[in-house]
Amino acid sequence: MTTLTREEIVRGLAENRESPNGAVRNAHAEALAGAAETSGDRALFREALDNLINAYLYSSESSRMLVPFARLLQEYDKDPGAFSHWDAHSLFWQFKWVATAISDSPGIPLESATGWLDEMERRYRIAGYSERPVREAELWLADAIGEDERAERAFRRWLAAERDDMSDCRACELNGQGQYAVLHGDDAEALELWKPVLEGDLTCAEEPHRLLATSLLPLLRLGRADEARSHHLRGYRMARGNESLLPSVGKHIEFCALTGNEPRGLEILAEHAAHVAPLANLDDRLAFHGGILVLLRRLRELGHGRTPAVPYEGSPRTVDELYEVLYAGCLDIARQFDARNGTTRVSDRFLAQVGREPLLAELPLGVRSAALPQTASAPVPTPPGPGPALTAAAFTELVKRARRARDLGHPGTDALWAEVAVRLDALPEADPLVRADLADQQALAAGRRGAEEAPELLSAVRDDYRALGVAERAALAELRLAGVAAQSGAAPTEVRALLRVALRSAEALDAAEPLRARRIALVELSAIRMESYLRSVETPDSDGHHDHHGELAAELTDFVAAHEGTLADLVAEAEEMLGRVALTQGTPERAVPLLAASAARAALAGRPWQAVDPLVLRAGVLMSLERPEEAEAAARSALKHAAEVTDAETQGVVRLTLADILLQRGDAAAESAEYALAAAHWFDQAGLTADGGAHARLLLARAYAGDGRSAEAAEVLQSALADLLEHGDQQAVSVREFLGDLLRRLNEPRPAAEQYLLAAEVTKGWEDPRPQAGLAHSAADTLSDAGLAVEAAAAYERALELHRLTGEVPVAEVRILRSLAWLGLREEVTATTVSAARKRMEEAAEVLEAALAADPAAPELRSELAQTWHQLAQVLDRHVNTNEQSHEAADEDEENDKDDGDQGLVDAGAEPPARLSPAEVNGLRLEEIELWDRASRVYAELGPDHLRDRFQCLNNAAWTEQERGDAAAGTTRVTALIDEARALPEDDVPDWLLPSAERLLAQLNDRE
Repeated sequence: MTTLTREEIVRGLAENRESPNGAVRNAHAEALAGAAETSGDRALFREALDNLINAYLYSSESSRMLVPFARLLQEYDKDPGAFSHWDAHSLFWQFKWVATAISDSPGIPLESATGWLDEMERRYRIAGYSERPVREAELWLADAIGEDERAERAFRRWLAAERDDMSDCRACELNGQGQYAVLHGDDAEALELWKPVLEGDLTCAEEPHRLLATSLLPLLRLGRADEARSHHLRGYRMARGNESLLPSVGKHIEFCALTGNEPRGLEILAEHAAHVAPLANLDDRLAFHGGILVLLRRLRELGHGRTPAVPYEGSPRTVDELYEVLYAGCLDIARQFDARNGTTRVSDRFLAQVGREPLLAELPLGVRSAALPQTASAPVPTPPGPGPALTAAAFTELVKRARRARDLGHPGTDALWAEVAVRLDALPEADPLVRADLADQQALAAGRRGAEEAPELLSAVRDDYRALGVAERAALAELRLAGVAAQSGAAPTEVRALLRVALRSAEALDAAEPLRARRIALVELSAIRMESYLRSVETPDSDGHHDHHGELAAELTDFVAAHEGTLADLVAEAEEMLGRVALTQGTPERAVPLLAASAARAALAGRPWQAVDPLVLRAGVLMSLERPEEAEAAARSALKHAAEVTDAETQGVVRLTLADILLQRGDAAAESAEYALAAAHWFDQAGLTADGGAHARLLLARAYAGDGRSAEAAEVLQSALADLLEHGDQQAVSVREFLGDLLRRLNEPRPAAEQYLLAAEVTKGWEDPRPQAGLAHSAADTLSDAGLAVEAAAAYERALELHRLTGEVPVAEVRILRSLAWLGLREEVTATTVSAARKRMEEAAEVLEAALAADPAAPELRSELAQTWHQLAQVLDRHVNTNEQSHEAADEDEENDKDDGDQGLVDAGAEPPARLSPAEVNGLRLEEIELWDRASRVYAELGPDHLRDRFQCLNNAAWTEQERGDAAAGTTRVTALIDEARALPEDDVPDWLLPSAERLLAQLNDRE
């Protein structure tokens, strides 16, 4: 085994503190602690023990902190004086973690757990700390062992005890207080307590992460499903992949299982497959696996026991197999707690959790989840059984309802005939006409789906109706035969022949037949529609000499004129077709009234569902004509009329249309999100997840972003990203840029930069370089934010090159040059790096001066020039200050080296940069002042919008004068501004200006 030097251990500890939480970090921390102990350096050993305790805490092995803590406590008892104030505070703070870990470790006897609690109380009292943390630890131990009266006393003493610097943060305390309320059945009280944390007013390293998960079931139980959805999307994003938050991940999985989102639960489980193992922390294991078991039980109930789950201990497991192994393991842990505690409380709570029934049958989450796989063990949906036999009168009434729905074209027709079919099988004898009607419905369904047997089925239906003397239904079957022929691509001559047969059959109906006129008109309208198609087949538009749309419009207009006062639903259909023709002809203004008339006529005819399509189309046309108020009204009307529509795709389209209009309105993002969420759900139901569902999720993400809900927006967008990328390069670029913007808002610069770079890659072959330039610029900014200076510089250089290709975006070019200037100073501030930064700033100024030569009054260009001077002054100021600080530090080191003898030779090779002479410093200071004055004058000319920039320049110049020893010059500047402000009308002076200027003047005077 290689012995580490002290320097290697110190460096290793620094690296370990920055490492991701988990087993790898823990193992490294253990090795460092061992090496530190071997070194004999007690201070280093204490530091290594402290690091090991912290590593364990934020992992799934938190129970293992007991041993290093006990060692560290021994070190303290041996020599308390060796612990600094901060070291001692840290040790006592860790006592709270240990108290929790002991309570959560069933292998530690109850007497030992109580003894540790007593020891904590004794040490806190001697050290002068409040008993508040002690009482909190006592509460949870008493609750676990079933001593409810003691728990209540501890709870009250916890709240009554004074808060001091040993108390948990308010966010963590509120978490515990709310959980205690939940245990007593008061979800509302818990949520009220948690409110400051859930709303972001109180935060810490693990809050609101944990509370967002803990609040899920209380919210559902109180009927606040929208908040629960939001907490799931936000909270899971925070908890994902974090070892110390595995219990929270388990709660998110359980939430999915209890809201009809089992596929989402499976996806979360798969993301954490590596942690579905015998965790060292048994309490965390019980919590994490308990949530998983709720999901697995639901999947088994749904018939998915044989569906693959995730591996366990290296072996693939089905849902059934994983359930059995996790259940046995959790039950064993619960019984270990019971044996130690002398109560069944832990196992009772575990069993109650696993047996929970769903709280909602279905809660759309907005995120895309794959459907559960079809398996042999999954129950196959079957039509409802016959149930209690209907009386003859009841069956007759059912048939009447089905026929009325059929004649109206009601969306519920298929469902009614499906029930007739089931009931018909239970009757010993049935009316032949009912059987013919049922066969007609089945033939119609076959025709809709393009089944090969449709013509044969329709011919049989026609013959049955003729045999039964129902000529009007036979005539309708003839017309449907023509429609099926056209749909299957039959020759125009064949389709026209079938239409002639259908027309003759309609015209041959008895004059007394009430439906005769309707059947004839229906053939006419169908012929108009099909004839337009047939003409396009025979003389395609590419021939350039046939006005198919004009002929179709003329025929439809004649049809409307002939039947306007009688057959309202058919006229409405013709008007909708006329509206669509008008759009095809490029006359949207003409389409608007036609579509409105179609919808109104359908509604008056008692067929509101028929109004949905023209209203949705009208809403889209109105938006294109920039008439958003009318568009919104049309979309809302469509939603109202869609109440009885059973087609899932139509329901999705209606909601997506309204959501889009509301989002574009600019002040209705929250309402837009509601409709986009519902649209995504309907598209999923229609099997269009990758198409309409993807667009609905994109709109939902934009609505969430517009409502300030960036985390939810990112979660939704990332779930649909793969689908959205399949819809063309333009959308791929737009979506990746949007996701990058969201991740940037969430302070996730590295993944944000990745999205910008991927989007830029798509645009490489585009003729216009501006999109790639903008994306490269965004990537550079985020790479810089992530601390990746080399990568950021490369991206800035690429963006600069692309912007210069366009020659149209001087402001973007200038901002890149300034960013490059500052980036060059990130690692070190020396004469060389400052010179390079100065060149970048001067280059930026030259670009702006050239642009201003063409447009001298451009306010944006003038503002950017002032900002460039301002920042150049800041660069020079950084140079002076850094140089002085480095030499002050060098002087101190030199003094220390004299005191320490030869030890100073260790760093003998580290030469500080050449010290600036007083003349050089003064010259730089004067240049700074001149630059700030120059910028300030431009800001003054640009007016009130730049008053803060002007004040900042004045502030910087005044302090720089002070540092030069010319305090009077600085106070003169500020006094002049104050006088100027007081001379202005009161309403023209911002509230902040005079107080800020007077405070600055006082500070300058105090320094004189």
